[in-house]
Amino acid sequence: ERLKTLSVWSQFADGDLPWRPAPRGRTVLEQFVHQCQSEDGWFVKMLGIDIEWPVLPAVEDRHTFLAHYAVASARRVAAVASRGEPWFGESALFFSVPKSRGWILIRRIAHTAHHRGQLTAYLRMLGRSLYSTYGPTADTGGLPAHGAVVIYRYPSVDALLEAEPRGGEWPALPGPGDASPTER
Repeated sequence: ERLKTLSVWSQFADGDLPWRPAPRGRTVLEQFVHQCQSEDGWFVKMLGIDIEWPVLPAVEDRHTFLAHYAVASARRVAAVASRGEPWFGESALFFSVPKSRGWILIRRIAHTAHHRGQLTAYLRMLGRSLYSTYGPTADTGGLPAHGAVVIYRYPSVDALLEAEPRGGEWPALPGPGDASPTER
C-alpha cells in the first residue's frame, strides 16, 4: 500500500498540485495533506500508535511529500509489525464505535485505496496514462483476457525515492492494444 500510494503521487507533476477537478473537490496537494492527516489521526487516536514524526512536511512540494510519506508510513509499518497477535483482536474506538484493531487497520487500507483511486481519476482527467496499482490498466494492455500485463512504475519505495529527484522512471506503456480496455 505504501508503494502504491507513493507511485500514484509520483505520477503528478509539480505544477499539478494546485489543480482541482471540481469546485467542491480537493486539489492534488489537499489530497496529499488529507492522506497524511487522516493516517496520523487514525493511527494516533484509534490505534494508539504515535510515530513521533510531523504530520506534514515542512515544505509542501511533491518531492518533500514523497519523502515525508515514505518515512511516516515505514514507521507505521514497523510499529504495527512490533505488536503481538493479541493486539490486533483487542478493541479500540473507531470514531465512537468499538471495533477490533485488525478491523480498523483493514478500514485504514480501504480508506487509503479510496483516496488513491480518487487521485488516479485525477490523473485520467489530466490526460495522463496510468501504471498498475493492482492489476493491468488500459495503458498496460487493457484487460487480462486480452493479454494485458502489470507494469508498476517502481519496484520499491527506495527505487522511487532514488529516481524521483532526477525526473523519475517512466517504463514504457503499451496502451490498450486493439481490443477494448473494458468489458463492454
